[in-house]
Amino acid sequence: MQGRFHREITLEALGDRFSPAALREVIQANLRLDGLFGQIGHDEYHFDQNAFSQSREFVERNRARVGPALEAGDAHTARRCLGRLTHTVQDFYAHSNYVSLWLRQFEGHELPGPEAIDALDATLLDSPELRSGRLYLPLEVLSFIPGIRNWVLPHLPPDSHAWMNLDGPEREPLFSYARTAAKQRTRFEFDHTIQDLPAELVTRVCT
Repeated sequence: MQGRFHREITLEALGDRFSPAALREVIQANLRLDGLFGQIGHDEYHFDQNAFSQSREFVERNRARVGPALEAGDAHTARRCLGRLTHTVQDFYAHSNYVSLWLRQFEGHELPGPEAIDALDATLLDSPELRSGRLYLPLEVLSFIPGIRNWVLPHLPPDSHAWMNLDGPEREPLFSYARTAAKQRTRFEFDHTIQDLPAELVTRVCT
């Protein structure tokens, strides 16, 4: 998902839970996973190449660090962990076929609006049909360049990241469903992470 949408989704989902300064730290950590070193050899950061189990483990590792970091008085590490895990779960909806699988139930009928999507449909989260885009290098890299993207796409298979991603509005109408699902999941993951933490630790990470 494009950086500006990671930023917007995190702000919309968590803006009422964090102080502006604390939320900036979460968002910075979120966006950092799209940096050069986050893109090379880290499929688990983005749910790429069907790395579902690895990505889920990455999310859980970061979640598990939040409480201990806060207990040690290190709110900065806790916020960075939250930023990383929110980035990964947001990319799940943009980089997988979850949205397409969810919409399949409405074949032959008028589609509901994006706000109707259920980001936590257990039958889909564990579906054997779940797939995410593969990276076919080096052509895949060229697909990110607007001027030659249309030339590259016909040379990439349907399961490539370039064809499957819902990273921005150019992939409408599916992008709106992915964006809405990512926002739902971001709020869910935050609530799930803090649910067993003492109130004073929650205050510490949010302010």
